[in-house]
Formats: sequence, C-alpha cells, structure tokens
Amino acid sequence: MLPLIKEPGRPPKWPRRDLVDAILYVVRTGCSWRQLPADFPPWETVYGWFQRWEQRQVTQRIVDTLREEIRLVEGREAEPTAGVIDSQSVKGSDTVGAHSRGYDAGKKVNGRKRFVVTDTLGLLVTAWVLAASWQDRDGAKGALVAAVLTVPSMRHVFADQGFAGRMVDWAKVTLRTTVEIVRKPADQQGFVVHPRR
Repeated sequence: MLPLIKEPGRPPKWPRRDLVDAILYVVRTGCSWRQLPADFPPWETVYGWFQRWEQRQVTQRIVDTLREEIRLVEGREAEPTAGVIDSQSVKGSDTVGAHSRGYDAGKKVNGRKRFVVTDTLGLLVTAWVLAASWQDRDGAKGALVAAVLTVPSMRHVFADQGFAGRMVDWAKVTLRTTVEIVRKPADQQGFVVHPRR
C-alpha cells in the first residue's frame, strides 16, 4: 500500500515497516517527533518520510482503499451513497496554540471540535478539525465539502439536531446533498442509540 516509487539516491537504510511503526507511535502517543524512542529510526528520517507520504496523499489513499475493501466484504457497493456526520468537542492540550482553540459553551470545553463524516457502516470518510467555538451547522460545511470531494457518490447524510437550520438548505443547493436530521424521540431519557446515527 505504501508508494513503490523508487526514491532517487541511495537505497533506504530503514525498513518501511519501522518507519510506519514510528509514525503510528507519534500519532498514538501524541509525542513530538523529537521524542521518538531510540529503538525507532532517527526522528528526522521518520518525519521526512511522513512529509513525503503526506504530499503524495498516501494516508488518504490507504483509508479510501481499506474502506472500499471492507464495504465489499460486507456485501455493499465500494462507494457509499449515504453517510453520517457528527461532532465532538475535545479539551485542547497545553501544546494547542490559542489561535486554533475556542470555547464550546454548550459542552464547557476549551479546545477543538472534530467533525467526522463516516459511511453508514461507521467507516471514516473525512475528519475536519476547528476551534471548539464553531457551531455545528457552520463547521459542518467544510467537513461535508471534503466528504463529497472524497466520495462523490455520497449524496445523503444523516445528522443530529445540532446541524439543523441553514446548513441543510446550503447542502441541498451547494452540494446537491440531502442532510436528514434524525431527531430524538420526545420521551427519550438518557443515552439511546438512534437509527441511522
């Protein structure tokens, strides 16, 4: 799955598996590149390969290919026609700069808000990160544009009540995508998983 393009110059000193493991370590732990443990390749090497692969959109291609393969195994079409969008406000760590964080008064969180679009199996289509101060209906626009560009066949998206209003009309006119608001039953108490969400 990693690019098979031969790099100019001498052959790589480190196996690609070691490079991938080091990148996954940084992603999982949240440590800086310079804090990679000594049993990984040097951080400069790992970061250099990460940059090259990101420029070639290798990560996105891996996610897209895996999603398609899982959908086929599940007896679905490779490309989804429907999806689900939701958001989550998360507290920003000390390393998150003040310019990229905000305060979500509803959740009482100072940090960032993740907008995630999945297919109806829950497989990632796209993620969009903004300051937590963004309203769902406004922040969702970027996530929906990214989702439609990633999976052009996705023309129906399920969302909760936080996405209701102008954004539904905007998606219909601008993206030719239907956003269906799934409302919770009036008699619901506590957490209940809603159909299509």
